[in-house]
Amino acid sequence: MSFHESMNEYKKQLEKGTIIEAYRGLMEYFNTLRLYFKKKYPDDSVSGSVYYGYMDMTYFSFFKKSLKHRKLKIAIVFLHEAFRFEVWLSASNKDVQTKYMKLFSECGWKEYNIAITTEGVDSILDHILIDNPDFSDLDALTKQIERGTLNFTQDIESFLSNH
Repeated sequence: MSFHESMNEYKKQLEKGTIIEAYRGLMEYFNTLRLYFKKKYPDDSVSGSVYYGYMDMTYFSFFKKSLKHRKLKIAIVFLHEAFRFEVWLSASNKDVQTKYMKLFSECGWKEYNIAITTEGVDSILDHILIDNPDFSDLDALTKQIERGTLNFTQDIESFLSNH
């Protein structure tokens, strides 16, 4: 499909209105989720805003004290096309990313997926939290994301304390 044809389809979808409502609702939920983490975990820090993306991914960062001094952060991500929530271990820069990718790989880490390149990839580790999420109960969805994120973080903290 050409760019022109894609834009005509985009216009049609916008005219229907549903896509606007869904996108706005998702962005509002994501900001609410970010604020939830900020209030619930005041000893850690949360990014000041949500990265809304280009309808490819939306995320915010969660900086656990135990990881921050290593220049590592947790990203809570929604992948639009895959329609799922993921949690990522990310780094402050490509050098740190490379260092930890190598550490996890050389130690035979099998718990979560290890990125194989830094080219076009922001994660060191990634894990699917919720595939095809149910947005009918946002409180339950938030709790599910929180539990999965905390388990992921604890597994990483445990690994790093032993290596």
